[in-house]
Amino acid sequence: MAAVWYNALRSVPGSIGNPRPAAAAETPAVETLAAATLGSAAAAKGKTFAAAVANGHLGESAYATTLDREFTGVTPENEMKWDATEPSRGSFRFTGGDAIVSHAQSHGQKVRGHTLVWHSQLPGWVSGIGSGSDLLAAMRNHINGVAGHYRGKIVYWDVVNEAFNEDGTRRGSVFQQRIGNSYIEEAFRAARAADGSAKLCYNDYNTDNQNAKSNGVYTMVRDFKARGVPIDCVGFQAHLSAGQNLSTLQANLQRFAALGVDVNITELDVGGSGSAQATTYGQVVRACLAVSRCTSITTWGVTDKYSWRSGSTPLLFDGNYAKKPAYTAVLQAFGAA
Repeated sequence: MAAVWYNALRSVPGSIGNPRPAAAAETPAVETLAAATLGSAAAAKGKTFAAAVANGHLGESAYATTLDREFTGVTPENEMKWDATEPSRGSFRFTGGDAIVSHAQSHGQKVRGHTLVWHSQLPGWVSGIGSGSDLLAAMRNHINGVAGHYRGKIVYWDVVNEAFNEDGTRRGSVFQQRIGNSYIEEAFRAARAADGSAKLCYNDYNTDNQNAKSNGVYTMVRDFKARGVPIDCVGFQAHLSAGQNLSTLQANLQRFAALGVDVNITELDVGGSGSAQATTYGQVVRACLAVSRCTSITTWGVTDKYSWRSGSTPLLFDGNYAKKPAYTAVLQAFGAA
């Protein structure tokens, strides 16, 4: 595989003492390879290639340089979650999220909001609400406060995150327990009221292939579209391992797209290394390319150094920001290498 990746850079052989110059037609190919970045390669296919970003790392030169050179979109890792934005009821703070949005705007990067309603990283006061009607009011107010603050600056919002169990049933979160099945619909309606321009998404993990969990999500999305609930996209997190079976990924993305929603790869990382990791990254990119409504791919981080799975070295840049074989495989899948 490596020989193929670097084939374009090999010198053209010539006779001893009289080397034959490279043909003019070969020069643009070398220049294209040298100039290609993840973002430019994706853009040539009409896609966005993004990364999850931590505000605390933007001050690191190598981190910011790599982010701004390679990625055309960002997702705040934690800065827009409930515990960060509304630590006490009715008291909002947006310092970290604002910094990421400002950085993105100054570098022409699209912003994905993440996430308005999730069972994890909740401040204690939310879980302490005992009344369903009171929790619904708090949820609506939170969505209005956060999505309203960023109105017009967010391309996609992950409105609800990880609301399903592996068997396709609803997760027993505080929202499910207090409000019931309607809380997801209520969240999407509140998000639409707060920001009429952002595309509203449901996001989850282990839904990449067709399975019980993705079937549960599919049934919900189909119902929402039939009843006019404002859902515009579905996010597939894609926390994977090298060599993982992705035999139904493309068909799964396509069946959701057929419901009339965009599909996004939202948190891609692939535990492993070398050619096996590279192959899996390439499979994901090719599956997205095969589905016209797959509009973006986001890796969950920039460098292995700061990955939540750092021991599995799952990203495209190593701890020293060197490009890994998986990086070249992504360019190759986009047709830029």
